[in-house]
Amino acid sequence: MKYDVVIIGGGPAGLGAAIEAKRTGAKKVIILERDRELGGILNQCIHNGFGLHEFKEELTGPEYASRFIDMVKEFNIEYMLNTMVLSIDENRNIVALGERGLIDISARAIVLAMGCIERSRGAIDVPGYRGAGIYTAGAAQRFMNMEGYMVGKRVVIYGSGDIGLIMARRLTLEGAKVEAVVERNPFSSGLNRNIVQCLNDYNIPLLLSHCISYVHGRDRVNGVTISKLDENMDIIHESSKFIECDTLLLSVGLIPENELSREVNINLDNTTRGPVVNSSMETNIEGIFACGNVVHVHDLVDFVTKESRIAGRNAAIYALGENKDKSYVKTKGGNGISYIVPQYIDTNSNENIDLFMRVRNIYENKKLIIRCGEKIILEKSRLHMIPSEMENIKLSPHILKKINGDIEICVEGA
Repeated sequence: MKYDVVIIGGGPAGLGAAIEAKRTGAKKVIILERDRELGGILNQCIHNGFGLHEFKEELTGPEYASRFIDMVKEFNIEYMLNTMVLSIDENRNIVALGERGLIDISARAIVLAMGCIERSRGAIDVPGYRGAGIYTAGAAQRFMNMEGYMVGKRVVIYGSGDIGLIMARRLTLEGAKVEAVVERNPFSSGLNRNIVQCLNDYNIPLLLSHCISYVHGRDRVNGVTISKLDENMDIIHESSKFIECDTLLLSVGLIPENELSREVNINLDNTTRGPVVNSSMETNIEGIFACGNVVHVHDLVDFVTKESRIAGRNAAIYALGENKDKSYVKTKGGNGISYIVPQYIDTNSNENIDLFMRVRNIYENKKLIIRCGEKIILEKSRLHMIPSEMENIKLSPHILKKINGDIEICVEGA
């Protein structure tokens, strides 16, 4: 089986990339999806808040996905469901297992769009028993919203990631009592709007600088012990208290899913844990592109779609043999910047290039400064910046022409 562009993953990133590849002129495009339907994580996100940037209206996750699924069908883009990609190589040969059995596919270009996975209890090493009633927030969301299974009646949520915050509201609306959301850091890892709409509106306490120091219940969770943390993240033992509950949800972060990327020797960023990409969303392996949460965890699905268009378009251009000369320089995060994507940008580009980044701490009334050597290329004032909300700087072709070497971005005064 030979294709111009093969998309691995049928979530929002994969759908957007496939459509854009087809629009750009790739004739044979296929999506490989391991689940039973297209849409990815959006299928279980029945709350609204999606599409404000993309469609200028509020949609639920399934509504957002359905618009792109309809476009996939309009463009007659092939897709295989219940199909797991087992391996890819540097020559863009793919081995997959699906309803047709073992499949060999040859691709002129590949787009990786596998999304991300949740950190588990093992990854955070919570002491105590491992009884029933412990779920990741995403698993609980799928159980409730897609399978119709109520996970518990008295719930504590560990971590303030967006899925955990949204599940606090969802559980409350279904009649459960959410005792608290416990967060190790002095700031939430979720969006401010979710703190307001999902916690404050329902009087659910958010306990910052706290940890769960023990999980009780041999057969089923019957409570947790929470403790305050000092500035060194050490437990203040005299602050410990017991909270009775029958369910513990873990919302302690997401990790890009990159088993396939490692197998093909794609360079991964130590901070994002996703592929290192250039402004075409191409990895260090020629003809293999990546986009969405497999590159870095986004806070809005609209930005995933925006990024996927870049990957899909450039994958099609590569497959059609229409590449142009590019001049790449490296982007580096300085003081106050956790990471920047893309890690390399083309200074010859005739289009705007968006740089996405996250800051390390909470900053008020600061500037984002872009330097090339000692020269300041651009500066942007920001009233408020927090780690949970991604920052975006747009570089126009006019600005790109001023860059003659690697650039560094930092928070002024961090």
